[in-house]
Amino acid sequence: MKKLALALLPAFALAACGEEPAPAPEQTESAAPAPESTLPAPDQAVFTELFASSCEGAEPVNTAVCRRAMGADEAQCEFGLGEDEYMRHKANITPNDDMTAWVLSDPESICAEHGAHHVDS
Repeated sequence: MKKLALALLPAFALAACGEEPAPAPEQTESAAPAPESTLPAPDQAVFTELFASSCEGAEPVNTAVCRRAMGADEAQCEFGLGEDEYMRHKANITPNDDMTAWVLSDPESICAEHGAHHVDS
């Protein structure tokens, strides 16, 4: 068995010498980083300003909590108006087209529900 292994060794050595090196991998373009969103967190301050600028004549927002499910574009806000300390009202907000600000999902209905009229920004 040793003689056979010794006899084959030079054949393997010669075969290895004749191989060409593998070509270098081509450089591929890396994916561009995703654009950073400048969308503010949907909090009470954001919702208060959004509601006031969208619904002219409505009572001011007294308290608000907005929640956004993981991965969702839309956020649901519960809010109280005027002197009411309870969050009796709900509204959905969505990002605008360029993802820089929030807008009410259905401003006409939300504003009408609170005795105000919708103002286009």
